[in-house]
Amino acid sequence: MRYYLDHAATTPLRPEAREAWLAASELVGNASSTHGAGQDARRLLEDSRERMAAVLGSDPIEIVLTSGGTESINAALHGLWALRPAGSDAVVLPDGEHHATMDTVAALASDGAAVRAVPLTQTGRIAPETFADSLAGAALATALVANNEVGTLNDPGALAAAAARAGVPLHLDAVAALGHVPLSFRELRGDAAAGAGLVAMSLAGHKIGAPVGVGALVVARTAKMAPLLHGGAQQRGLRAGTQDVPGAAAFAAALEAAEVERESENARLAGLRDRLIDGIRSAVPAARLLGDPVDRLPGNAHFLFPGAVGESLLFLLDVAGVAASTGSACQAGVAEPSHVVTAMGGSEQDARSVLRFTLGRTSTDADVDAVLGAIADAYVRASGAHTAPRS
Repeated sequence: MRYYLDHAATTPLRPEAREAWLAASELVGNASSTHGAGQDARRLLEDSRERMAAVLGSDPIEIVLTSGGTESINAALHGLWALRPAGSDAVVLPDGEHHATMDTVAALASDGAAVRAVPLTQTGRIAPETFADSLAGAALATALVANNEVGTLNDPGALAAAAARAGVPLHLDAVAALGHVPLSFRELRGDAAAGAGLVAMSLAGHKIGAPVGVGALVVARTAKMAPLLHGGAQQRGLRAGTQDVPGAAAFAAALEAAEVERESENARLAGLRDRLIDGIRSAVPAARLLGDPVDRLPGNAHFLFPGAVGESLLFLLDVAGVAASTGSACQAGVAEPSHVVTAMGGSEQDARSVLRFTLGRTSTDADVDAVLGAIADAYVRASGAHTAPRS
C-alpha cells in the first residue's frame, strides 16, 4: 500500500480534467486555421480561456497558455528584462524563491543584471516593508505568493502595492498557491500605473489536477514584455506556437473545480495537516515545524528532524510506503541543502535534515496514520537516536 504525501510536487489528475482533455482531443483542427474545423478548435480554446479568466479575475486576453510554471516564470522574467527601462539593471529577488526563478535570475545576471536579495523572516515570509526598501530604480521584481517548501503565505497585495508605488514591474509566482489562495489578478494589480506593479503571474496546471505540461502566465494588457518564443503571432505575440486546445480545456475544468471546493477543501486539509503536525511532534519530540505556524498552505507540514539526514528519512519512509519530499521536486535527486531553510536562518545541517509532507484532494486519515506509524522508527534509524519516542 502506498500513501502519497507529496501533492506539492504534483497531484493526481482530476476526473473533470481528464474528461475535458479526452473530449477536446477528438477535435481535428488547428486553432489558428480559418476553416471550419480550425474555428471549432478556436471556439473551445477561447471558451477555456474565458473560464480560466473568470476564476483568476483577469481579462481572457491576459491569459497566455504555456507548458507549465517553469516556462511561465522564464517568459515573465526574460520578457520583462528584455524591455527594461534604460539605465535599470537591478532585479529584486527574495531569498527562498523556487529554483525556476533563482536559475532564471542567474541567467539574467550573466546578461548584466544586478541581483538585489531580500531576506526572509525566520518563518519564511517576505516582509513587505523590506521588499519595498529594495525596489528603488529596479528593472523588475519577483516574489512567491506562497513558499513552495515551507508553505508560508506572503501578502501579495502588499508586495504588488509596493512595486506599484516604486514604478517597478512585478512578477508573482502563484504556482504553489493556486487552488488554495484566492487569486484575483485584477484586484492584486489595483490602480497601478501602466507597466508597474503586478504585471505577470505564473501558474501550473498539474498542481491542481490538470495534466502535466499545461500552465499559464497572466500578463497585464499594459505590460511591456518581449516574447520568449518566436515564430507566430499567437497569444498577443507573447508565446508563439500551436496552442494546446485539450490542455487548455483540461486546465479550465481543473481550475473551476478547485475554486468551487477551495474553502471546504482548505478546511479539510488543514484538519488533516494539524493532526499530522501534532502526531509527528508526539512521536518525535525533537522535530520542529518550520514555516509560519498559522499563515501557511493548508496541506503543508514541513519539519526539521535534528540529527537526521532528510534523504535517509525519505528512503526509510518510502520503504514503509510513504511518499514525501525533502524540498522542491525540481531538485529531486540532487543532494543539496534546502536554500529556503538557510534563508530562514537555519544551518547547513538543518537544511539537510528536513522533510516536507504535503496533502491534497485525495488525502485521507489513512495517509496521516501511515506517516505517524512510521516516523518514529525512521527517525531513530536515520539519526542514530537512542531515546525512546514519547507515546
